[in-house]
Amino acid sequence: MDALTIHEAASTTGWSARMLRYVERAGLIEPRRSAAGYRLYGPEELQRLRTLRELLDQNDVSLTEVGFALRLRRDEELSAALEGWFEEEPARPVDVPAADWLLWEQDKHEKLLAAATLHATQMMETR
Repeated sequence: MDALTIHEAASTTGWSARMLRYVERAGLIEPRRSAAGYRLYGPEELQRLRTLRELLDQNDVSLTEVGFALRLRRDEELSAALEGWFEEEPARPVDVPAADWLLWEQDKHEKLLAAATLHATQMMETR
């Protein structure tokens, strides 16, 4: 046999089967599939899992952070938007008087929170 099942790979690597699925969904590894659709972990995937664990431990980062870093590498639009946000300096909108800027920002946050809450509620209702 040249590959392990997800449960064998979990036992070998110390990652749980659930975490192996999460790592795959994040795009950090892509195990082959058997004809029946089962995940197969060969030496390449085991090496990637080992070096991923080393990367996490040596740099004190999470899987979520590594997954996001991968997304930044693959999504040029997101990368540019984030770079723009880092470089942007806060500035009062020209049509907002200085005395009203704080209230204007608070109002925008309240509207964003209300929209996010509504969206989350709608998502829960559709499940």
